[in-house]
Amino acid sequence: MVLDSEGDTSLLLGTLDVPPVMEENATGRSPFLLTADHYGRLIPRILGDLGVPVGELTRHIAWDIGIAGVAEALSDHLDAHLIAQRYSRLVIDCNRPPGAPSSIPLISEATTIAGNEGLERDAAEVRRQAIFNPYHRRIKEVIDRRLREGMPTVLVSLHSFTPAYAGVARPWHIGTLYHRDTRLPPLLLKLLRAESDLVVGDNEPYAVSDETDYTIPVHGEARGLMNSGIEIRQDLIADQAGQKQWADRLARIFAEIEPMLRAERLI
Repeated sequence: MVLDSEGDTSLLLGTLDVPPVMEENATGRSPFLLTADHYGRLIPRILGDLGVPVGELTRHIAWDIGIAGVAEALSDHLDAHLIAQRYSRLVIDCNRPPGAPSSIPLISEATTIAGNEGLERDAAEVRRQAIFNPYHRRIKEVIDRRLREGMPTVLVSLHSFTPAYAGVARPWHIGTLYHRDTRLPPLLLKLLRAESDLVVGDNEPYAVSDETDYTIPVHGEARGLMNSGIEIRQDLIADQAGQKQWADRLARIFAEIEPMLRAERLI
């Protein structure tokens, strides 16, 4: 099988499958550009259930629980453009470099992803061209347009994490994820830590790196944009009330950050 540069998405996504990219508030004027790599948990119909028990597909191994509701509400609050990805990271992880072992996982925690076993290179390439590429192409297009129009752009990548991993409890309510940016993360950490009821992680429970991440290194760091990832603990945003509460809180914090960045002429 030979694929062209754009690929034939019909090899994976049929007429009953939705497009991989979801956008909210595309005309938003906020300097904050929001992304959600693990927003959805859809699986293309042709792949069935990937050989995974149905109950597993509602767990965090398939998506970032609760982040969809937070991202949409935060987009509304801030008048910020949101670009999100609808398909499960078990099909292809849109925050992993293509070709990395975790890009199309054979196992997630203790769950075997049978539909990913023995996957040929061409089949993996079809997933990349049908799901991964359109998502990241759209982020690039939006950043290109914003920069061309002289619109300030600060990349914020939204995620959620499990309350415990490998039997170890995670105490943080929220964490900031960053690597090379020394401008936005310190402000975000300072304001989050000023919230008396929060335990805040500094690159906890994860940190950004070129080997383990894609969105921030490629769209943020490589383009010289201020950026930060945000991880919210999933038990805090498992329902609509929690999602609203966290979107309200983050909207208030980002509303404080924006004039700080403008005062320092960073945007």
